[in-house]
Amino acid sequence: MAQLSADADAFGPMLTIEQAAERAAGHIVAVAGIETIPLSEADGRVLAQDVIAPVDLPPFANSAVDGYAVRFADLAATGETRLPLSGRVAAGVDAAGVTTTGMAVRVFTGAPMPAGAETVFMQEDVVAEGGAVVLPAGLKRGANARPAGEDIGRGSLALAAGRGLRPQDLALLAALGLTKVVVRRRVRVAIFSTGDELNEPGTALPPAGIYDANRSLLRAMVARVGAEVVDLGILRDEPESLAARLLQAAENCDLILTSGGVSTGEEDHVKAAVERAGELAFWRVAIKPGRPVAMGLVSGTPFIGLPGNPVAVFVTFAFVARTVIALLSGTTPVRLHGLPVRLGFPYKKKAGRREYVRVTLVPGANGIAVAQKHPRDGAGVLTSLTETDGLVELADDLTSVTEGTIAPFLAYEMLTG
Repeated sequence: MAQLSADADAFGPMLTIEQAAERAAGHIVAVAGIETIPLSEADGRVLAQDVIAPVDLPPFANSAVDGYAVRFADLAATGETRLPLSGRVAAGVDAAGVTTTGMAVRVFTGAPMPAGAETVFMQEDVVAEGGAVVLPAGLKRGANARPAGEDIGRGSLALAAGRGLRPQDLALLAALGLTKVVVRRRVRVAIFSTGDELNEPGTALPPAGIYDANRSLLRAMVARVGAEVVDLGILRDEPESLAARLLQAAENCDLILTSGGVSTGEEDHVKAAVERAGELAFWRVAIKPGRPVAMGLVSGTPFIGLPGNPVAVFVTFAFVARTVIALLSGTTPVRLHGLPVRLGFPYKKKAGRREYVRVTLVPGANGIAVAQKHPRDGAGVLTSLTETDGLVELADDLTSVTEGTIAPFLAYEMLTG
């Protein structure tokens, strides 16, 4: 696979990550089509409609603790209060008919509040004496009780359309009694590799042959952001055949994604094929590893050409392609916020570009982890990804940092989910 050109003038002005994402957003329209699916299959899917709460949550007033439910009006104005016990209510037991006037009721966490009672004393604060309890002074009205609708009221907006559903969202929907949800259909992403030197893993390598690693990387990253992968395999370096396959992919997919093969070099046949089937623009994104990214349209379908080296593919997917897939999905791209770590190494860089350094975290003083740089930082060194925990982000305007500098850390899990 030919490498993307390093010629600074070939790709126009340098764009920040934010500018590249903004330009991409200007060409993206969310996919059409919705479907109703079981809640059990909805993790990671994007809501197509607002969800309005059909019931109160919780549906009835209940105790937040194990203890004793009383009417606040029955408590002495000062000092302790002694009340006889009226009964016992556990979670799942109907409290209808339980007397509360002038009485205390033994309740357990989640139990319905008996009619008239609105305050609960924690059992450890109460002294039981035969068939009565002694309640301490100082508790506020409504303490340790959860009113109906405290979490969310019936008719309120539970979740808004465009939300990417997470496990906690599914829990809320289940708590509201819902079993199905209306979501946008999955974005279909075509991926392929090109290069006569590429071979499928598991096959015998010919002289000068290499195994195709980038497609496995892209396949997994696309799936992790909730899109459907359409794997076109390895396409040979023949412009007419490539153009035909691109047009075919454009008819059936929402995004075409590849790596390498789109620079200005003579052997970069994907560039010629895309230009034959549509239009192509080159961007130099001010990040390292990464930089050259191609964005275009093939018969109206967005095309993204990432750099050829696997580490650069990983980084540019995380910060560019991931944003495009989110927009196609009809959701707002997640804004990543790094956690502060202390650098365990000095580093020099060029001003005007953001750099992402592969690091491993080790315990540090004052609760701040120390980031240790991987010894090999080439964009083609896959072990620099497998042997590290994430990326340290060094801002565009920096030219050097010293050991001990605080910098934001992005765990790989943040970039691939």
